[in-house]
Amino acid sequence: MKIEILGTGCAKCKKTKEIIEKVLKETGVEAEVVKVEDVEKILNYGVMVTPAVVVDGDLKTVGKAPDEKEVRKWISQ
Repeated sequence: MKIEILGTGCAKCKKTKEIIEKVLKETGVEAEVVKVEDVEKILNYGVMVTPAVVVDGDLKTVGKAPDEKEVRKWISQ
């Protein structure tokens, strides 16, 4: 599983990364977590507002940090 966090490093982007890593650790799910800060790559996903999260190429959320319940749902699918 590959989880991409799209964002340039704002507080919400950092919080998103923390939440995802916490849930992965708690559930024992293996995933590659990648921080994407390149604006061109972010725009290629059609994202205009960060943070955004992409799981295995599927855009899951845009413009807000997800809660733990959302992340658990994404990684269990």
